[in-house]
Amino acid sequence: MATLNVNGKDLAVDADPSTPVLWALRDTLGMTGTKFGCGAALCGACTVHLDGQPIRSCVTPVSAAAGKKITTIEGVAADRVGQAVQAAWVKHDVAQCGYCQSGQIMSAAALLKAKRRPSDADIDAAMAGNICRCGTYARVRAAIHEAARTLA
Repeated sequence: MATLNVNGKDLAVDADPSTPVLWALRDTLGMTGTKFGCGAALCGACTVHLDGQPIRSCVTPVSAAAGKKITTIEGVAADRVGQAVQAAWVKHDVAQCGYCQSGQIMSAAALLKAKRRPSDADIDAAMAGNICRCGTYARVRAAIHEAARTLA
């Protein structure tokens, strides 16, 4: 049994310490916004924040998250940055199929928390680990710039 702080709430998780955070979130806690993509930390669909940093929850064990703060797509709008990113995503109609979008939003929010006025190169570097099979990369970049302007 482990206690995970998810979106500001301490939650008991009955899982083996080696269980990936992704499965603790989805299967044990019923939080299905974080998606399974590849299972090897290559696609970014499972991105969540661990103490404010984007991580791939499919390869991060519960034992590494205990005692730290996890923010998921369900909780990202609890602050101004997450709200701005989500609003920009809607305004720029970023999502096509939508499967990768929770991971994309989580990576974008982490970027804007670290750098309020990112360049295209900053965006490309921060988003490089997030794959969008629909190819909405130009809309992702435009939405991040929009969110940055909103936050300025």
